[in-house]
Amino acid sequence: MTKKEFADWTAGKLILMDGATGSNLMAKGMPQNESSELWILDHPEMVQELQREYVQAGSQIIYACTFSANRYSLKKHGLEDRTAELNRRLVQLTKEAVGEKALVAGDLTMTGELLEPLGDMTEQELTDIYTEQINAMVQAGVDLLGVETMLCLDEMVTALKAAKQVCDLPVMCTFTVNEKGMTLYGTDAVEAIPVLEEAGAAAVGINCSLGPDQLLDVVKRMAAKAKVPVIAKPNAGLPTVDASGKIVYNMDEETFAVYMKKLADAGAGIVGGCCGTTPAYIRKVKEIMKLG
Repeated sequence: MTKKEFADWTAGKLILMDGATGSNLMAKGMPQNESSELWILDHPEMVQELQREYVQAGSQIIYACTFSANRYSLKKHGLEDRTAELNRRLVQLTKEAVGEKALVAGDLTMTGELLEPLGDMTEQELTDIYTEQINAMVQAGVDLLGVETMLCLDEMVTALKAAKQVCDLPVMCTFTVNEKGMTLYGTDAVEAIPVLEEAGAAAVGINCSLGPDQLLDVVKRMAAKAKVPVIAKPNAGLPTVDASGKIVYNMDEETFAVYMKKLADAGAGIVGGCCGTTPAYIRKVKEIMKLG
């Protein structure tokens, strides 16, 4: 998919993304202290079943499970030399699951190391890390890219530059923010929009963060500023820990969908769910928004 095709596809309509992957896989037994990439490849049926359920629920974009599959993050598990292989296999897994029924997005996020001068990583090192990952995903046939759960504008721009060096695919960019639209590292997601658009972002917005009820003002301000579609992919409310020590989210499907409708009315053009959401949440969003 080219950037123009993405712009034409999203113009004047509401696009429905998938919901959470990580929280659902952890509920199925995925450990938190091991490589999620290897676990997923060892349990492909669990991932593909979840992705097919999202498509059946109405999702038009499905993220491949490449979230932390960059060289820097994989090094923690001694897998840095398998970066290209793992990204290709994870993308292929998703493509097999969804076929032609949804677009497959290559998923990228932060490395966890700050750029200079706040950290030790140089811009060139980060560019190389993203370029390697993006190149492998493009080779595997992703339709577009998603740079998500970001906290720093400089890192987001670096990811966009890396993508531009590799391909002409559209890149969706989302920050994780508080109710004022600020990231933990001090990036104002609303004020960052012109910079991201100049750098080539095909869509901008927020993911993870909070529940949809706490992000209405942020989405309104982003929609007033953006020339590209605004993404809203929040959590299913706030997390709590139940009696068994399990993390649960306090917003049910109906409530989530009602608030997602408000975010769409406020200007969000691409909507989905993050932590705590399931295919049932996406199905309810589709129902309440009368999509399809």
